[in-house]
Amino acid sequence: MADALALDEVVRFTSDLIRIDTTNRGGGDCRERPAAEYAAERLSGAGLEPLLLERTPGRTNVVARLEGTDPSAPALLVHGHLDVVPAQAADWSVHPFSGEIRDGVVWGRGAVDMKNMDAMILAVVRSWARLGVRPRRDVVIAFTADEEASAEDGSGFLADEHPELFEGCTEGVSESGAYTFHDGAGRQIYPIAAGERGTAWLRLTARGRAGHGSKVNKENAVTRLAAAVARIGAHEWPLRLTPTVRAALAELAALYGVEADLRNVDALLEKLGPAARLVEATLRNSANPTMLEAGYKINVIPGEAVAHVDGRYLPGGEEEFRATLDRLTGPDVDWEFHHREVALQAPVDSSTYRAMRAAVEEFAPEGHVVPYCMAGGTDAKQFSRLGITGYGFSPLKLPEGFDYNALFHGVDERVPVEALHFGVRVLDRFLRTV
Repeated sequence: MADALALDEVVRFTSDLIRIDTTNRGGGDCRERPAAEYAAERLSGAGLEPLLLERTPGRTNVVARLEGTDPSAPALLVHGHLDVVPAQAADWSVHPFSGEIRDGVVWGRGAVDMKNMDAMILAVVRSWARLGVRPRRDVVIAFTADEEASAEDGSGFLADEHPELFEGCTEGVSESGAYTFHDGAGRQIYPIAAGERGTAWLRLTARGRAGHGSKVNKENAVTRLAAAVARIGAHEWPLRLTPTVRAALAELAALYGVEADLRNVDALLEKLGPAARLVEATLRNSANPTMLEAGYKINVIPGEAVAHVDGRYLPGGEEEFRATLDRLTGPDVDWEFHHREVALQAPVDSSTYRAMRAAVEEFAPEGHVVPYCMAGGTDAKQFSRLGITGYGFSPLKLPEGFDYNALFHGVDERVPVEALHFGVRVLDRFLRTV
């Protein structure tokens, strides 16, 4: 088990990393290097030889390999991103980059997404160095830039330009899994991610005839775009159950003592109560209009209008997604991918998944582990280019009232000290036994 110093270090490292402002505003407006240097220094202190790698100056990634005891065993990738989304200090109870520790809670942007996991990785590896522990499998550690935007300077760059650093890696673990979900009726559920919907950020362009705002114009680009956006927003996507979601529904149904009737999923979700939130966003593809751009003067009909749509598609659902967008946009509106990444699916009957489940159950015996599919995406998408199967596993034991998903990108992001201690113990147990 991780030593006592690891429990102190995980809290300090989380706080320190939060205080390093790595806000990613998109468009290249971010600088992760100070956080990368901080992580690299602590890996060096554990006897590793971290590499600092950049595609763009200041957008720094860290990669290190911890050799295991069995050279024939496949390697495991453990990764976390260093960047965070923006935060408006005026909206927060504490400054979002203070890293303040108050009443047993660490506050600040990145506390759950995902400097907490970065700190857990560092704390575990340093504990192993002190205790003389080596895992069976090689463990490749990666701290990445740019996850909160395109990942072009982060995991995409590493996968495309430095695949040799991940040689032998067959599986990886990272964010958004093994956290406590309270169902409001006394049950504690620990969802482990075994899939992600694909990313399909779209740009829609309508073209028409520019003209005076007072004239009849049946080729109005704004009208054409608005009609397409309305159709997309109103579209009801059909139900599509992936193997991961089927497994989640089956295990949740067993937990609640109800029949897993997949012929009537809506009725099943009603019986699951709040736990339905773990699957409801991954039952279908989705497309949500988010941005509109058109015109430059109120009395001028523009010749072009643009919209942006956040689309997501299930594993195996990209072809249906494309065909549906073709139909919904119609003949007067073109669409293209502004950013596209693959959907992922991981087996829930693998030895790695069983090891994650066992690690959680050892330290949360009252908990119920279930698989789930993420509605969004992570760096696992880019690493999948290297044949690495990704899971979401950044363990946290959270008290009732801590809404994990609401804290992602939310105001007053924070994490309890005890949750970090739990995370270190579970991650240590998993990495030793997987």
